[in-house]
Amino acid sequence: MLRKFLIGKGKAEGEGSKEERVPSGKDRLIELLIHDLTGPLAIASSSTASLINRMDQYGALNDKQRHLVERALRNIRKTQVLLQEMVEVFQSEEGFFKCEFFRVEEIVKGALMDVLEAADPQLTERLHGEKALEEWKRVVEPQGISIEIDGKYRHSPFCHDPKKVRQVLRNLISNAWKYRSQKMHVVIRGDQDLLLSVVNDGVVIPPEAQEAVFKRFVRLKDGGRPDVPGLGLGLTGVKALVEAMGGDVSLVSNEESGTCFTVRIPPIQS
Repeated sequence: MLRKFLIGKGKAEGEGSKEERVPSGKDRLIELLIHDLTGPLAIASSSTASLINRMDQYGALNDKQRHLVERALRNIRKTQVLLQEMVEVFQSEEGFFKCEFFRVEEIVKGALMDVLEAADPQLTERLHGEKALEEWKRVVEPQGISIEIDGKYRHSPFCHDPKKVRQVLRNLISNAWKYRSQKMHVVIRGDQDLLLSVVNDGVVIPPEAQEAVFKRFVRLKDGGRPDVPGLGLGLTGVKALVEAMGGDVSLVSNEESGTCFTVRIPPIQS
């Protein structure tokens, strides 16, 4: 169950709340899109999955057919994730957060799995069979991915909305994966607030463009890789979510250390 928290003051709804925000025409349009797309996507997902998992009922697929159906299913589920991310941002803007304790390590593994599922299905299959973080590190290291978890939350649980924390980290990892040259480094630390950092060794973002990357539909131009996918919404969602959670996001980018996005999220006082 979601509860409405006044982030930064430790109060649930009823103990004082933010001034009511009047929905704009754009907000209402997005709400309608979310509502109208959820049902058809769920039907498309379940129907496509049935073609793969219930061949005794619908008939066997040859290799080419199975490949196309699996590709369609992956993209349907990717669209469902994007739609759910819109819901999470809307909920955060209204102050709705699910307060629970969770292990940060599981959020890191889940967010990484979300990104790799579309980018490298074979690597994802290998990770499905591993549970220990040390084994995960061993599997992803040849792909230029390193993971470091230090500080209080290496062993102690963190209290906040796990779905929203996972969404923030997933978008940071997805951005770093797309723009990396060879390496991506995920670092978790903090002894009070949770600090999430994702570093990549790809394109450097000049100082004059660093504020713009958090705006909607803004995408980096990498002359070496003009086909970098994306709509330019991921970092916008990160900023909106993190600020609604009472935290902040910062960016450092230079030739020596690469591009590093760092998010600070204070815990909810349960």
